Amino acid sequence: MSRTDYPDSSDVKTSGEETPFIERGDRSYRPTMLALFLGAASTFALLYCVQPMLPILSEAFGIDPASTSLVLSVSTGMLAVGLLITGPLSDAIGRKKMMSLALLSASTLTIGAAFMQHWGTILVMRALAGLSMAGLCGVAMAYLNEEIHPSFIGVSMGLYIGGNAIGGMSGRLISGVMVDFVHWRVTLATMGIISLISAIAFMKMLPASRHFEPRRLSMANLVGAFRLHFRDAGLPWLFLEAFLLMGSFVTLFNYIVYRLLDAPYHFSQTVIGLLSIVYLSGIYSSAWAGGLADRLGRPRVFWIFVVVMLTGLALTLASPVVMIMIGMLIFTFGFFAAHSIASGWVGQRATQARGQASSLYLFSYYLGSSLAGTLGGAFWTMGGWNGVAAFIAALLLIALLAGLRLRRLIEDAAG
Repeated sequence: MSRTDYPDSSDVKTSGEETPFIERGDRSYRPTMLALFLGAASTFALLYCVQPMLPILSEAFGIDPASTSLVLSVSTGMLAVGLLITGPLSDAIGRKKMMSLALLSASTLTIGAAFMQHWGTILVMRALAGLSMAGLCGVAMAYLNEEIHPSFIGVSMGLYIGGNAIGGMSGRLISGVMVDFVHWRVTLATMGIISLISAIAFMKMLPASRHFEPRRLSMANLVGAFRLHFRDAGLPWLFLEAFLLMGSFVTLFNYIVYRLLDAPYHFSQTVIGLLSIVYLSGIYSSAWAGGLADRLGRPRVFWIFVVVMLTGLALTLASPVVMIMIGMLIFTFGFFAAHSIASGWVGQRATQARGQASSLYLFSYYLGSSLAGTLGGAFWTMGGWNGVAAFIAALLLIALLAGLRLRRLIEDAAG
């Protein structure tokens, strides 16, 4: 089959070529990681920039917190649905083309959302933006696993996850501060413009794939790969972990905002935005934990970071602001470490149709964000922060049990 049989021929490996993997220290490693870091940061900034605005949107449209959280949940929900499509589609047309289109579309739709006058149309634009974001989120992990040398997958995946962290932080921080000084519509449009510029830089920096081998897009291939992944002893447990980890993370950050705006704290929107600096711990922990997993093995260290998350959650139950901040910092550190390890683990176990395997992991990840993030509103209404914390603790205890199950599974296979 010739290279011209595919629209994105620069992303197709020519038969018989011996092409090396990208290694740390290579000339192409830095622009590769910088592009993926920038793409991830841009995507997650767009996704989470609405989170600090939730109380303002509640007041502007006269809706309750659970309904307002839909502005985030519809994006993560459609992102999850999109992941079932974009991963397999990228297996056919190429990784770079899919990611570039995703970034351009998500940026444009975010700008459009700022001009919508009705709550329903804003939700539609946010849903379409989330669907577009799936084109990067579902493909970047597959690109990394194909192009980076296996010896450096852990740390490279950690750097990419660090882009997620800094994107989530910058989106919340910029919008949280801006919305105290300008209208929320101006804030949202500004985030879209920044991301559009980032998308152009991403397309210029990211090298074309060298190890990508296209798979014909067909229902038979999709169903066959789906069955393959769910017959694997470990992958379904990793998909469950994605749901539980992200569900707990988004729930905490959705509703801690309402707690800190209320008595006795009465934080301003600017201060709420500044709380996003706790993401700095995730930027560090994702790369550090990925390297640790490369050295010691994922089964040995993964469950530890779930315990770290539980520890951070417990501290947020205290009343002093300092303790709440420390708890958020520890919780964030543990989340990004655990996510970095789990996402790299998926690529290690999936030897075929990696795009679809990454998509299934992230489908579970964002499904957890959408469902748990909205359900947390019911626990807030019933029990305030204590109710939300109990809900998150239940998710994390299940995640801990699943992590220990994964460890036993690997140990039994090795024994």
